[in-house]
Amino acid sequence: MITRREAALRLDIPLEMAHRHGLPARMSEAEFEAIAASPPPWLVQSRANRTGKKPVWVQLVCTVCGFTEAARPKKWWPAFTYLSCDYHDIAELPVLAAGFSRREYDGIGTGFVGIVDERVE
Repeated sequence: MITRREAALRLDIPLEMAHRHGLPARMSEAEFEAIAASPPPWLVQSRANRTGKKPVWVQLVCTVCGFTEAARPKKWWPAFTYLSCDYHDIAELPVLAAGFSRREYDGIGTGFVGIVDERVE
């Protein structure tokens, strides 16, 4: 059995859309495969409307410990060099290369800090 959230992740649609269009809270793998193989009109339309610029879901992975979490990316998220759990110390990340500066972004997913290494001009 897979959850509605897992189905939304695998179909690459928002959880709200899965709920709105009646995907059950739990479904069998066969039910999911039937939806994926023969998508309903609302799913076909959703995929046609996608611009492909940003994915609906991204997999966040901590550089330090490998913890993962699926999250909906926000428009303001830059391209992160590293992600770490918010309880890790900055010293646990790879050493900053010469000629670069480091910026931190709190509030990524439920407990991550995004790190961007930028070249100093």
